[in-house]
Amino acid sequence: MSLKRRDFIRLSGLATAGVGALPLRLPRTGAAVLDHLKPMTGDVVPITVEERKARIEKAQRLMTENKIEALILDSGTSMVYFTGMSWGQSERTMVAIIPAKGEVKYVSPAFEAERLRELIKIGTEVRTWEEHESPYKVIAGVLKDYGIRTGNIGMEERLRFFIFDGVRKEAPQLSFVSGDPVTMNCRMIKSPAELALMQKANDITVAAYKASIALLHEGMTPADFSSIAADAFSRLGVRGDLSANFGPASAYPHGSIQTQHLQKGDVVIMDDGCKVQGYCSDISRTIVFGAEPTSRQREIWELEKKAQAAGFAAAKPGVPCEQVDIAARKVITDAGFGPGYKIPGLPHRTGHGIGMDIHEWGNMVLGNKQLLQPGMCFSVEPMVAIYGEFGVRLEDCAYMTEEGPKWFSQPSPGIDRPFAV
Repeated sequence: MSLKRRDFIRLSGLATAGVGALPLRLPRTGAAVLDHLKPMTGDVVPITVEERKARIEKAQRLMTENKIEALILDSGTSMVYFTGMSWGQSERTMVAIIPAKGEVKYVSPAFEAERLRELIKIGTEVRTWEEHESPYKVIAGVLKDYGIRTGNIGMEERLRFFIFDGVRKEAPQLSFVSGDPVTMNCRMIKSPAELALMQKANDITVAAYKASIALLHEGMTPADFSSIAADAFSRLGVRGDLSANFGPASAYPHGSIQTQHLQKGDVVIMDDGCKVQGYCSDISRTIVFGAEPTSRQREIWELEKKAQAAGFAAAKPGVPCEQVDIAARKVITDAGFGPGYKIPGLPHRTGHGIGMDIHEWGNMVLGNKQLLQPGMCFSVEPMVAIYGEFGVRLEDCAYMTEEGPKWFSQPSPGIDRPFAV
């Protein structure tokens, strides 16, 4: 690959019939494709403590509206979202408790308390339990000290069962309900600061994909491709993933265990992304490696592109999420595939919510009557899967504005051009 050709790919994002025909073990050539990648995170602005405090205030308003006296957060995404604190999960219970009125409190193993205090950005009080003591009794005591004697306690969706079970045994007079009316309605609507982090994650993913596609070569495995992408993401300043499947295995939405070695003319599906300050990207591209696409490959690729465009066009403020799936799926079934989830056709939902978790609330799926609102973020990724032949999936994520949806990443212009200029 000449410098001129490499720069062409880097600047335009085009993938032609010979793209990627590079032996992986030509280090100078491979390095040349990756050397232009520099960290893209220098201008990233983290979520502020003030914004997290505003999230807690919103959560408390929602608790009042939904008659929830307190919300218990296990270590995980929602704890980070509200408190800014990341804590690894183990069998030793550590939770944050947000009351409908009052300050956030934490319950921690006693020997971890000082480490926890170093990490706390919001709230000050840590209640501890020794190794022979019950953390659930301590949690029940915190609820009692908030003045909560009866009523509903919200358990966030990923709180582990053994914690829930332990607390309800210590506080049987309380009712325990889903915390989704609080956590979902906070996390689903992104702020400008969150959207900026997601935009950065998408920009980085596009750059990593462009470089990785240029290094596709005959005989490589999906694991080889993933390794190249991990290097690209690292050079761009983040940890990221790229999963891929070649040829007939591309028909399986999440891959196949069959051994795959890339051959000229294979359909290549790539998927995944990275995180920036905890916020995700998720992009899929489908190309044909090393040869002119067949008429069948072009036909199915164009059908998929039309379905993705229809799903995006159906996303409007105040419209139920399911309409995105209905619109995209109709394009595919009208072409004679399906119906429903039947293969050949679209075997899965058209999209999912995205934010701090790659899959969040707001799925674009039949039956989801949730109305699209400004600040909601979601993927549009219909797929045409044909077992024994190949599959095509194009995925870009969008965010809703008052005027309608906006793309985080621009859709693929053509089967031989995975990225817009």
